[in-house]
Amino acid sequence: MADTQNSSFPGQQPDHGPPGVSSMEFDDPTLGFLPSEQPEMEGELEVDTTLWAVVFAGGIGSRFWPLSTPQRPKPLLRLVGDRPLIADTLARLNPMIPAERTLVMTSADIAEAIHAAIPELPHKNLLIEPRPLGTAAALAWAAQEIINRAGRSTVFCALHADLSAQYEDEFRRSIRRAATHAAQDEACLVAIGARPTRVDTSFGYMLGGAELEPGLSLAKGGACAVSRFVEKPGPLQAEEFIGEGAMWNAGIYCWQAGAVIDALEQHTTELQDGMSYLQSGKVDRFFGMVQSISIERGLLERVENLICVPSSFGWDDVGTWACLRRVRELDDTGNGVIGDALLVDAESNVVHTESGRVVVYGVNSLLVVSLPGVTFVTSLERAAELSALFEGLPKELRRNPTAEL
Repeated sequence: MADTQNSSFPGQQPDHGPPGVSSMEFDDPTLGFLPSEQPEMEGELEVDTTLWAVVFAGGIGSRFWPLSTPQRPKPLLRLVGDRPLIADTLARLNPMIPAERTLVMTSADIAEAIHAAIPELPHKNLLIEPRPLGTAAALAWAAQEIINRAGRSTVFCALHADLSAQYEDEFRRSIRRAATHAAQDEACLVAIGARPTRVDTSFGYMLGGAELEPGLSLAKGGACAVSRFVEKPGPLQAEEFIGEGAMWNAGIYCWQAGAVIDALEQHTTELQDGMSYLQSGKVDRFFGMVQSISIERGLLERVENLICVPSSFGWDDVGTWACLRRVRELDDTGNGVIGDALLVDAESNVVHTESGRVVVYGVNSLLVVSLPGVTFVTSLERAAELSALFEGLPKELRRNPTAEL
């Protein structure tokens, strides 16, 4: 029996993969190359004075409905710890990359709330997209802005605000390793990889090619050229990739600003009509001329000069309610609880309550979200499919589910 009250859980537990896709268990991702065993690079970049960061923090996050709304978008949610995701991200980068060298990309509707959560960020470093067009366009604008401020050879890391890092010192060390490779080769693009622990069709997969650190394969923690990058493969293909030693794409990239602009101009046809306007400072015109595409689809699947630097910092993507069973501490029966809840003869549930006490009895693998004015219940399997539900809800319920209708 589980009896959980006012639970908070900052640790990490293994999982059998998100419901709804093929799943299989793998070894702990830290086994094989623990942080203390990873290779040291000669002449590792002194990033504390040179490295910039770009953080993508746009979007409401419909997969976390009803908690995530236009008034409380996903980057502002406290899903992993006691701080909003965006604040966690900036704190994780600091002091390696201070707020003064961090650009945050967001949308106009949530910009004020984003800045309120990270007041240390200079106003000029909050870049508000004229309209949402995917991460490739946001990346292009950020890279050009860094070129304007610090030069084409400036190395920066790009990452999303919704990731979990169990070992933050190792997280920063992984970025340093990746930044060193990017600094040494002005044309290369570097992606940080994480060792798969299950078949998951929501991530990108990188297959290793030529070793870049003698005697160290990708499986042993060595950086490698990427022979193939596939975004969100099907379950059978993902299982084959894992058998071949592929790494998950952790969504953390390091590259020189000029290399990014050159690669986007060459490979990302969806942006090509607007790049000249961006480089001449006509940002609105750029966003009016380009098409929506992600970094992964528009760039990484198309380039030939991609490098993978494997990591072991306990990465996970905070993408769905079900993932909270991996990135937070669970009770003895696998329940993850935020708020005042009592669970009896119940296993592997996720409960989030901000409105009174929730009692869960005799059920397994459910999601229960209780807010003032609305209670939402589904299975963890269906919780991975909330985008479809969100689009089908009445507009008033999508925007403010706790208001009286």
